[in-house]
Amino acid sequence: MFTEAEYHALTSPLSNDSRVLYCLGLKPTADLNAGRSDVLNYKFLITLLNGNDQQEDAYTRGQQINTLLSELDQAGLIALEGEATFESSLSGQHVLLPLCRHEQDDFTHLHRQYTAIHGRWRPDPALFEEMANLIGLIDREFGDEDIGEFVSYWLGRPDAVFSHFQWTQKFAYAIKRKRMTTGHTTTKKVGSQSVPVAAGIEADDNARKLVEKYASQKKS
Repeated sequence: MFTEAEYHALTSPLSNDSRVLYCLGLKPTADLNAGRSDVLNYKFLITLLNGNDQQEDAYTRGQQINTLLSELDQAGLIALEGEATFESSLSGQHVLLPLCRHEQDDFTHLHRQYTAIHGRWRPDPALFEEMANLIGLIDREFGDEDIGEFVSYWLGRPDAVFSHFQWTQKFAYAIKRKRMTTGHTTTKKVGSQSVPVAAGIEADDNARKLVEKYASQKKS
């Protein structure tokens, strides 16, 4: 059984192989409460997709599975966890299924219309927060400059047509990539993401280190 949001995403322009991957390879064994797939098994998924197909272009490599997963990601049907990328192996890892939970039907309307980007585009606030939670985006503050950079990039690609859900999802990923770059002006790293740190928190950390140093010297 699919949620309405899943149905709209699955009936968007997708290859049939990516639909099979989602409907038979990911959804049946997923933890629907957590919105999370079972660990990916490339061998099983390759066998599933090939079926009785003996053609030369049959699936043989994990990277081919990643290409289909990337297509599902573009449609908003999956999202990667943590620092995972489609360029590396995802075997043994989970992917997120953000539309499989019924509460995601709140975003169904964002799948119904497909448009190119435009100068007045803005991300959907509620969906951005949801996507930030899913992909582990720590620093969620963004401004007109961030939106402007995103819009200007896609204005140069007029053939790109996506739903508002997909545009907001792409924006969340763009912000996360920006936070992970070394040129991002910040004062502290959390994992591989650069995030601003409040002066009071940094001061508390420094004070704690001084107390620990003083205590160790006193014992010696």
